[in-house]
Amino acid sequence: MVAEFRDIWVYLSTSPLLHLTLTLSAYVAGEWIFERTGQKPIFNPVLIAVLVLVGLLLATGTDYRTYFEGAQFVHFLLGPATVALAVPLYRQLHHVRGSLLAISAAIAAGSITAVTTAVGLAWALGGSRTTLISLAPKSVTAPIAMGISEKLGGLPSLTAVLVIVTGVFGAAFGSWIIQSMRIRDARAQGLALGVTSHGIGTARALQLGELAGAFAALAMGLNALATALLLPLVGRWLWG
Repeated sequence: MVAEFRDIWVYLSTSPLLHLTLTLSAYVAGEWIFERTGQKPIFNPVLIAVLVLVGLLLATGTDYRTYFEGAQFVHFLLGPATVALAVPLYRQLHHVRGSLLAISAAIAAGSITAVTTAVGLAWALGGSRTTLISLAPKSVTAPIAMGISEKLGGLPSLTAVLVIVTGVFGAAFGSWIIQSMRIRDARAQGLALGVTSHGIGTARALQLGELAGAFAALAMGLNALATALLLPLVGRWLWG
């Protein structure tokens, strides 16, 4: 058994498959901890996986480029996974049709609030113009947020980090904050998580139920569109 394990390790350690295996293993470990702790949001499996992987990369001196060469298949699956979110949305389409006006108003308000509060706080703390621009699209899914940031003169790499932090924080604490505010409607819960925490928040919403997940997926997509359209206009008076 030991010899077989050693042979497997030797094979993995000399191929890009190592980092894919570590990524999947870290998430499975995070899911196991999440279930064993009664699904407490603070033990979000994505958060645990990120912490484990960052620790391993730092401990082994592995740079991100090397890691991504092996784990890029997970990145590739983000596209199909995002498209698959249309399934619960289609199943709950009758709820969406009955709330179009409320959904539009909520997403517009959420999009503007996410931008202005983050940029306003950073400005008050003395953040540079580049930092403010990079921070503005933090609540949008990463590929779109990075594109917006680059177009407006920000740092896409910084934006990517901020997007991940926002998503993990929202997934870990978002549902707790929503429940503490006595918001019980699954549609409202989903919209809040989707607008503020994009894909990771949507994954958390799906754990709350299909209805919440469907509205989170809708909010994630429409918020990305709203931010891409509104941010260049709002940015004129946010950073000049």
